[in-house]
Amino acid sequence: MLWKLLKQHISVAQLAGFFLANLCGMVIVMLGVQFYNDVSPVFTQEDSFIKKDYVVVTKKVSTLGSLAGKSGTFSSYDIDDIKSQPFTVNVGAFQPSQYKVSAGVSFGGMNISTAMFLESVPDKFVDVKADNWTYSEGQDEVPIIIPRNYLNLYNFGFARSRNLPQLSEGMIGLVSLNLYISGNGMHVMKKGRIVGFSNRLNTILVPEAFMNSANATYGGNKKWEPSRLIIEVNNPADERIARFFSDNGYETEDNKLDAGKMTWFLKMAVGIVMSVGLIISILSFYILLLSIYLLLQKNTDKLENLILMGYSQSRVAMPYQILTIVMNMSILLLSVIIVLIVRGIYSEALLDIVPGLAEGGVGMACLVGVLLFLFVTVYNVISIRKKVNSIL
Repeated sequence: MLWKLLKQHISVAQLAGFFLANLCGMVIVMLGVQFYNDVSPVFTQEDSFIKKDYVVVTKKVSTLGSLAGKSGTFSSYDIDDIKSQPFTVNVGAFQPSQYKVSAGVSFGGMNISTAMFLESVPDKFVDVKADNWTYSEGQDEVPIIIPRNYLNLYNFGFARSRNLPQLSEGMIGLVSLNLYISGNGMHVMKKGRIVGFSNRLNTILVPEAFMNSANATYGGNKKWEPSRLIIEVNNPADERIARFFSDNGYETEDNKLDAGKMTWFLKMAVGIVMSVGLIISILSFYILLLSIYLLLQKNTDKLENLILMGYSQSRVAMPYQILTIVMNMSILLLSVIIVLIVRGIYSEALLDIVPGLAEGGVGMACLVGVLLFLFVTVYNVISIRKKVNSIL
């Protein structure tokens, strides 16, 4: 009897309108979450051995400042000012070598040597395996991190012009460098081992323990002020960072702030799209609720008689509640299928742009869809039960 009453007055057009509108809304919300999860690594992926939320900062070098003899270094006041900023988590200084150093390597019957420089940062800013980034007094082998473009210059410039073999990162990690250190009337040779490559740090890094020891022994441990700082921030996309750097004449050596801004714009765009999807879902939710209310209103007299005959109010409400649950579940399943299809299309384009980009799952998007399904369904079920209870 209850199902016959439901079928007699059901409006297929209204339910179809709800189904399509809610499907569009849920697909937009789920696809927005999934697209953000898939695209954000393009802007936020980091070197594997450097902590992610940091910025390398220098002071601007001007012609007038150079003529006036300004050193372009950071004073203790500058460092304390940076540490006091709300976006700052930690600050470290690049410590330069105070001695002369050159490096040489022998392979393929050729000896290559060049003057070079070394720098260090506090070890907490470097994220390599502990056994690869250690140095103790008297140790002959020194771990080194070099810019990846140094290897590219050798492979695609020097090696090609001299008919030398090109080297992969794995191969060069096996090559031992000879470090010739001189200063304070002493000369020594140590072995250097490359343990990592950086896309963003344009320097040659050694452990801080080695730099402290070498500066004290070969450099006289002279007083120095850093010309570069490495700053760990809580949110690289914080607009206060760029404003503070601009006001103080600081520059960044990498595109970290640009990547942060791109991530921020991506969040804004996805947020706007998801808001539109939520609005569509809310409107479709009210379309369904209005349709159910109209059905109940048309059958008020008959439903009242059924309740008086002994039918419980929960049993009278059940067909309408089942209708909403089935429709919402169908929308959720169809939304997941559509998101998977669309994701498969744009994932190929992402892999063409960023080869080797790790593909994430669809768990977060499905979780958002399930939460939206539960919210709409529970609210519909409760509203229908209240409407039926109000009949008597």
